[in-house]
Amino acid sequence: MFDKRSLSERDICTKFITPAIKDAGWDEMTQIREEVSFTKGRIIVRGKMVSRGQGKRADYVLYYKPNIPLALIEAKDNTQPMGAGMQQALEYAETLDIPFVFASNGDGFLVHDRTGTGDAREVTLPLDAFPSPGELWQRYAAWKGLTAEGEEIVLEDYYDDGSGKQPRYYQVNAVNAAMEAIATGQNRILLVMATGTGKTYTAFQIIWRLWKGGHKKRILFLADRNVLVDQTMVNDFRPFGPAMAKLSANAKTIERDDGSNIDLPIAMDKKRRVDTAYEIYLGLYQAITGPEERQKLFKEFSPGFFDLIVIDECHRGSAAEDSAWREILEHFSDATQIGLTATPKETRYASNIHYFGEPAYSYTLKQGIRDGFLAPYKVIKVHVDRDIQGYRPEKGQLDRDGNEVEDRIYNTRDFDRTLVLDDRTKLVARKVTEFLKESGDRYQKSIVFCVDQEHAARMRQALINENADLVAESSRYVMRITGNDPEGQAQLGNFIDPESRYPVLVTTSRLLSTGVDAQTCRLIVLDRDVGSMTEFKQIVGRGTRVHEDSRKFFFTLMDFRGATNHFADPDFDGEPVQIYEPGEDDPVTPPDDDSTVGDPGEDHSDQPGEETIIDNGETPDITITDDVGRRGKVYVDGVPVVIVAERVEYLDESGKLVTESLRDFTKKALRKHFASLDEFLTRWNGAERKQALVDEISAEGLALDFIADELGKDLDPFDLICHIAFDRKPLTRRERAENVQKRDVFAQYGEQARAVLRALLDKYADEGVLNLDDTNVLRIPPLNTLGTPVQLIKAFGGKAGFEDAVHALQNEIYQEVA
Repeated sequence: MFDKRSLSERDICTKFITPAIKDAGWDEMTQIREEVSFTKGRIIVRGKMVSRGQGKRADYVLYYKPNIPLALIEAKDNTQPMGAGMQQALEYAETLDIPFVFASNGDGFLVHDRTGTGDAREVTLPLDAFPSPGELWQRYAAWKGLTAEGEEIVLEDYYDDGSGKQPRYYQVNAVNAAMEAIATGQNRILLVMATGTGKTYTAFQIIWRLWKGGHKKRILFLADRNVLVDQTMVNDFRPFGPAMAKLSANAKTIERDDGSNIDLPIAMDKKRRVDTAYEIYLGLYQAITGPEERQKLFKEFSPGFFDLIVIDECHRGSAAEDSAWREILEHFSDATQIGLTATPKETRYASNIHYFGEPAYSYTLKQGIRDGFLAPYKVIKVHVDRDIQGYRPEKGQLDRDGNEVEDRIYNTRDFDRTLVLDDRTKLVARKVTEFLKESGDRYQKSIVFCVDQEHAARMRQALINENADLVAESSRYVMRITGNDPEGQAQLGNFIDPESRYPVLVTTSRLLSTGVDAQTCRLIVLDRDVGSMTEFKQIVGRGTRVHEDSRKFFFTLMDFRGATNHFADPDFDGEPVQIYEPGEDDPVTPPDDDSTVGDPGEDHSDQPGEETIIDNGETPDITITDDVGRRGKVYVDGVPVVIVAERVEYLDESGKLVTESLRDFTKKALRKHFASLDEFLTRWNGAERKQALVDEISAEGLALDFIADELGKDLDPFDLICHIAFDRKPLTRRERAENVQKRDVFAQYGEQARAVLRALLDKYADEGVLNLDDTNVLRIPPLNTLGTPVQLIKAFGGKAGFEDAVHALQNEIYQEVA
């Protein structure tokens, strides 16, 4: 009989936990999933190095039906108590919104009832008493107050296209929260999901389940951008097929994600008469309403026509009580209405919380970044002298037209709105171009946000002049995309297409701040004020999509106007990974070796978990037109403008704001791994395979190769660790090899054996080979010229003699520690 305490955690699962679950009636194929990974692992940026932290993984998740999770089990081996995994299990269950939580070591189960409806919050059960799916579902349904009809709604099937694509955990949470709200009679539901987290796909699954089950027969999906409606129809909503049409009189051919083309079905004729035979309608707010009665197309439908209305990006005009868009929702007031937003609007003038109620589910930018589904970002803060000190014209200063400039102090709110300093525009364009050049990739998609359309035109010109070489290759390298520029707008599709190289640098004012899925955008430049937190979050959201195919794992926000002060606002929920404020003569790209920034008393320690190295008809722009604007802008040339400071900060993986270098990070992490030099030397000298110890260190995200590149020396991992962690002078591999040669340590061996050891030493010096005792090394040049592997091993008296000689050689290599 085997000793249960000697079994691994996986053995405990296979031999005890899984049989107990199956005996309770859970179906192995449809209800039991093991080792369920539900986050991607946070993307960690240090200098030029990008790695992923370890994702979260539950040992078991049990589902009543696909994507309707009921129970989570965390397993431990039998040397630990039954409930040893409970705290970890509870953390996972809260994230996944799972009500029943179990921990087991193979002897039985500790059960935590998050519903609080049982006799006790935690109880223990023997292995043969695991609850059945029906039992847990009844307890869950009673806790939620679901009627028989409500259960039917909640248990409707998700759409499955057969490809194996599964919704992410937070999408499941959002869909299920909406379904439960509807099942319990709620008719106003708000879902808050950060930009880039798949709001439209989430909406599709809600609509599909309600429509397929016959609970909602006619549905209206509202958005405020044509591109959002069109892309939704051909991609996420594609399974609705012929039941779906667009509320538009203009036929249009759209390209799907897979490259095929489709003609969008339309539900109106040229006389704006509506075909009411469809079941799923998609439309623009602007297309179905307006200030004039004849524009209010929605009134073609009776108030009771729609059962369900889904409002995308409901943080904008739809939230205001006097909004023309709000009247659509009030016309169909009996319908269930679901609002989707990345940024719930809550001001004294407008509130979607007031209209929809508190969110049924929220998934924030911060959560998306921590889970690794969204890209983190560095922030470069650039301070221009005129912005800080203001500008007061000299007495008699003339503008470009020869008129005297009004004598007053102009500040950052005036620049490019009422007063234009041409040198300032050129300075911004030069800094942006410097950043692209120093980054090594001048083709990274970039958006420059300007004060208005005229400013965007001037910025385009300045960027063209700074990048004349690449503009010569293609005039579309720099383009303005604004509401009054049809040529630019025609290129919007190419800008957001990952496969299209041009345009690269795009200037705009407000057109690109929302609703544009720019997956490969790596640089966002702010050269205008952003007064609204809602708009600031939307702008940040333009870059948060991860695009692994193009190695886009983070992006950079370059701020010339202090807009990133919004990060200090408690309403902002996604901190940057880095904020950089370079000085006048500093490079625009963030250095890797800044000192730590922040409260001197603050703990900036890192907690390196396991991580993996992953990379070395549109709304027109709004033009501000105050009194001065109506008189036209004042242009002043020849006023010098300089940068006085720049700085970068970033968030470490613990969520703390630091400007710590890669070297500092590695030193801290190594000192946690090896408490002293003696401990490291003991571990190193005791390791038969040195590479195994290096691999162990690398598994914690400590990429020694990057440090070696930074130092610019040909150092062995041994010397890197001694130097970085314990401040010892490093020796290059060549120096170590030469020291061994000088000591003539091969004298005891015959001529052929000495030749092998010298060749191995050269191999170490030239290529850094650590596993010198691997006999396969005898098959490659130059060792294969000395004899066959059998002959060479025989020169040492056999394999054991060869391994002893190589281990002695390695001890000689690492004998000296400065």
